[in-house]
Amino acid sequence: MGFAGSARALADRVVRQLVSLHLLDLATRLAAQAFLTALPLLFAIASFAPDAVREQLRVTVRSVFGSSGPVPAQLEAVYAGGDAALHTWGAAGVLVSLLSATALSRALQRLCERAWHLPRSGLRTASWRWAAWLLVWVGALVVQGLVHNGFGAGWVLGVPLQLVGSVLLWWWTQHLLLAGRVGWLPLLPGAVLTGVGVVGFSAVSALWLPHSLRLSVERYGPLGSVFTVLSWLILFFATIALGVAVGHVIAHDEAFRRRLRLPEPPSR
Repeated sequence: MGFAGSARALADRVVRQLVSLHLLDLATRLAAQAFLTALPLLFAIASFAPDAVREQLRVTVRSVFGSSGPVPAQLEAVYAGGDAALHTWGAAGVLVSLLSATALSRALQRLCERAWHLPRSGLRTASWRWAAWLLVWVGALVVQGLVHNGFGAGWVLGVPLQLVGSVLLWWWTQHLLLAGRVGWLPLLPGAVLTGVGVVGFSAVSALWLPHSLRLSVERYGPLGSVFTVLSWLILFFATIALGVAVGHVIAHDEAFRRRLRLPEPPSR
């Protein structure tokens, strides 16, 4: 089979993988879970976090939503913290937010399992992994603003750091949520695709998202920003689902299978 035939066969496997995965449906579910459970967790953490952590969260918010406009201003007020915020949330509120936010971890786990055609993990095996992923995810968000700016060096260092950090995060995410049922090397193509896709999507969305948020609020009021953020989250998680799904196909391609130490498919 020539190069053109191999490319067509690979494209056909990618299409079949995406159709079986119901990519848009998965991305929509992930976006809903992030909006309803993960974002409140960030607000709860901001209520108790030290000033330095809240400031880094502000930097991350500004890098995504821009530095001006009604939505960044509202988020700045949330991250201001203080006694009122502590009274609003309380320790019990933070705990409930953490437990409910594991819904996002579970949805991501299901994405990885479906992409790799694996059965669900048992509750005892998976439950601690949901909380571990959330804690690492929150930590990554806290330092995201610093990484984006290259720790003061600018985009020349910031872009490589983002790429490396994103690839490592999604490499570890797949291995963690798949409960180690797939080796590290086979997960590398999906990690690279997802990491590069997330960084590229974030760079492109930084150009249009702040302007789109301002227009939405001007035309439809606060409800307009909700639809815009949800749309952005759907596209974000579609990028992640695409990278993980295509990574599985590439890892099982004949050109990569032996290098990634995957077993040969059963003979028919």
